[in-house]
Amino acid sequence: MTRITLLGAGRSASSLIQYLLRHAPTENWFLTVADANPAHLVPVLAAHSEYARAVPFALEDETLLQELVSGADIVISMLPALLHGPVARMCVQLGRHLATASYVSEEIRGLDAAAQAAGCTLLMECGLDPGLDHMSAMAVIEEIRERGGRITSFKSYCGGLMAPDSEGDNPWKYKFTWNPRNVVLAGQSTAKYLENGHPRYIPYQHLFARTESISVPGYGDFDGYANRDSLSYRAPYGLDDIPTILRGTLRRAGYCAAWHALVRLGLTDDTVHLGNAADLTWRELMESYLPVLVPRAATETALAAHCADYLGLSMAGPEMERLQWLGLFGEQPVGLANGTPAQLLERLLTQKWQLQPADHDMIVMQHLFEFELAGVRYGRTSSLVVLGDDATHTAMAKTVGLPLGMAVRRLARGEVAARGVLIPTGADLYQPILAELAADYGIRFEEHETMR
Repeated sequence: MTRITLLGAGRSASSLIQYLLRHAPTENWFLTVADANPAHLVPVLAAHSEYARAVPFALEDETLLQELVSGADIVISMLPALLHGPVARMCVQLGRHLATASYVSEEIRGLDAAAQAAGCTLLMECGLDPGLDHMSAMAVIEEIRERGGRITSFKSYCGGLMAPDSEGDNPWKYKFTWNPRNVVLAGQSTAKYLENGHPRYIPYQHLFARTESISVPGYGDFDGYANRDSLSYRAPYGLDDIPTILRGTLRRAGYCAAWHALVRLGLTDDTVHLGNAADLTWRELMESYLPVLVPRAATETALAAHCADYLGLSMAGPEMERLQWLGLFGEQPVGLANGTPAQLLERLLTQKWQLQPADHDMIVMQHLFEFELAGVRYGRTSSLVVLGDDATHTAMAKTVGLPLGMAVRRLARGEVAARGVLIPTGADLYQPILAELAADYGIRFEEHETMR
């Protein structure tokens, strides 16, 4: 029997748990799900007690962590990315495999040699983005290479959004389907990419003002903004000499311009604690961030007009519509004492962008390739749209959890020979996972190729 321990059962874990339970009897697995609050797992696991259990877990309890890791053959971490380090070190120490959906950090990259020596695999970036993006991109890259083509441009965008039927009257057309803090702090470094052989850099204060319009057939237009470091993916993809490479994030058209206004106001800053009282109102906070207005704005509308004038925006424009919809100029208390602006904004957005039980989310991914073959230039578009079932079985949970579960299945079967730190850019992983996603779940990319 293969013993699998899952650490963390948050909002993105529902489809992963379903997948592991579905295959546990036939694959001869025993699943332990360890979570800070395991009570919600009891009804989920009730019918599977012969091969699954739920236990409480706290990462700061090193003895418990050691017990859980030592009792497993494979550990899956769905903890926040910053908490993977101690888990990975314990896995290497005890010679256990690890699988996650998170990026390879420098800390974990530094464990590569030790993991190889211990005979264990640290399988990273096996979720959606990163994960499914690597797998689907590599499938196309290898196909083009096999045809004798030379790839000259690769752009890849992905976004977790709301399905059209659940956007409602929310002008942002966005709600949280994953970690809200990561959304608020998105892009807070200099984005680096390559365009026509030239390095390009976008500092955070300009990131959301320099977007690309992306169109997905049947689903309309989106804003695409550059991710932090696209250059680091040249080597893993075997694209060291490519002239253009960019990886980015998608939001609905208009979102980025309004988010740029929040950045300009300083509301995404997470570096300074304001020393504020919890009953400080958003109106008062906004007044403190804007130039002094004499006489003081008498109404919410007047304060919003002052903000629009300061930002050089039309009061009747879509950016101000979105800011006013959030309630930035109203009397609602910020509700958190001594917060950073980003923490206060996150708290407000968590209320305004809360996923409702009947909501359907949507994952959109699109790869844009340009390549040369026999002297002819081609363009290739590879698009994926996945819709969620409800607020629990979301598209985000499907596209993060299913590829991760499928990668664990291959690892448990002994079909992953490599040891050390690994991401799913090899055909031994991406081919069977993409095939299973398409055959069993209808998750497949639509391909379109044209001559230029």
